[in-house]
Amino acid sequence: MNSSISKTRDFLIQNGLDYLLVNATNEFLTEYNSLEENSRYFLTGFSGSTGDAIVSKNSIYLIVDGRYHIQADLEVNHDDVTVIKLQTGEKVINKIFEILEPNSCFGLCSKKNSQFRYENMVKKFEEKSIKVKLVDEDCLQTFKNNVKQNITEIPLEFTGKSKDTKISELTKNLLPDEAILVTNLEDLSYITNLRNFDKSNSSSINGKGFFTKNKHYIFKDDNLKDFELFIKDIKGIDTIYADKHSITAYDYKLLGNKVKELKINPVKTLKSIKTKAEIEHYKDAFRCTDLALQETRKFIEESDNISEYDIKCELENAFKKYGAVSQSFTSIVAKDENSALAHYSKSSKTEIIKDGSLVLIDCGGFYKGGLATDCTRVFVKGTPSELQKQIYTLVLKSFLLAFNKKDFECGQDIDKAAREFLEKNAPDGFVFNHGLGHGIGVNVHDNPPRLACTGEESLIPIQDNMCFTIEPGLYKQNVFGVRLENSCYFENGEIKSFTNMCYEKKLIDYTMLTDSEKEQLSHFEVK
Repeated sequence: MNSSISKTRDFLIQNGLDYLLVNATNEFLTEYNSLEENSRYFLTGFSGSTGDAIVSKNSIYLIVDGRYHIQADLEVNHDDVTVIKLQTGEKVINKIFEILEPNSCFGLCSKKNSQFRYENMVKKFEEKSIKVKLVDEDCLQTFKNNVKQNITEIPLEFTGKSKDTKISELTKNLLPDEAILVTNLEDLSYITNLRNFDKSNSSSINGKGFFTKNKHYIFKDDNLKDFELFIKDIKGIDTIYADKHSITAYDYKLLGNKVKELKINPVKTLKSIKTKAEIEHYKDAFRCTDLALQETRKFIEESDNISEYDIKCELENAFKKYGAVSQSFTSIVAKDENSALAHYSKSSKTEIIKDGSLVLIDCGGFYKGGLATDCTRVFVKGTPSELQKQIYTLVLKSFLLAFNKKDFECGQDIDKAAREFLEKNAPDGFVFNHGLGHGIGVNVHDNPPRLACTGEESLIPIQDNMCFTIEPGLYKQNVFGVRLENSCYFENGEIKSFTNMCYEKKLIDYTMLTDSEKEQLSHFEVK
């Protein structure tokens, strides 16, 4: 048993808990949290970006979605950890509910979970008379929120709106005694036009923003520690609006009786509709991403005895060569069986590319405009097998089906078209077990919009200048996986692609394509 397990179980006893939720986030609830701040990783050994662990006196359960089924099995010690695999449409909270015994006490860290999640658990767990207890301490981590940041202001030529304009739009409907608290890092970075490119897999600044009708206060670095005192002493403000989905339960409690829920987060609405300047910047950023991928494809084709790690190094050097200031997430370079892990991130030095090897690359970068790119392509070394061609072509057809869809209102409509096609045509064992796409922006996974078969955000209408990915895939454990991802935008009733990276012609079975599909492929070429 590792020391994190024994320490967590001691914490259960000290706090009168029967169960404890151990999750991957830090105190800013960031998606791509470093492993050094990831308590769930220390507890279970699972390194995926999402997934929750439930600890009791005798058991540990790790709950993961379809992207991580295989990876979780490979990384955890099954003597200590039971992996619970969510199927498409299943919710984490329902799985936790199944695990918990009636009349028990369930704990979660108030600084690492949103108020929305806390309230949902309180409501759901009442059905079993389970008490939900907030604890302010994380027994496996020490909170460090005053680290000096290297912050850059994004010029107006890339944002299309000044900080003052954005703040004015955010606060225009506030009364003099009202304020909005912004704790989501991407939202804060968007409103302030500030970025920190030194962070791993993120360009967002760490901080909190407090906005009134006439003033605003940004808490970051050394003055972040003053936030609690500021909230306790604030005068003349009777109502503070907050988004329960992004504010921690700790901060929500801190606001006391002044807090009022934001039913619709105005920052998310503002940043989901890109300005003309942002669209133009994205076109240039994706042109650079295409060039980096094209150069990496050439490296794979022309080099012998190279590993996943070698390809990743070549890829990230190519990103820098073509202007990226950092990666928008940890690049995925996965060969053969590893490509069946949707979010594989090892990039092993011992996984050597051979003739017939399939190589899946999922990558993205941040450029000087501070928006994340995202693209996935699959290449083959030498001659592909017939099965590789079949799966690749099916995924390509599903992408084109979604990309060309006209009669839709929301992301769920687009997801349905691609999903139904793959479910009908996929060979036995090959599954599509994740959402079709997500918004992109300050974060590589932004929302709205969202292209998925479930969830409220997938029902939000797609509007002009919304930017999102379309990334269908098919995966079979111990065989291989194919995912093809273009980042797109919606304009004048039509989905358009930022991504122009060509598809792997060797992997296409042209007998499976219609004449219209063949003609469309000619438009995807690096320019």
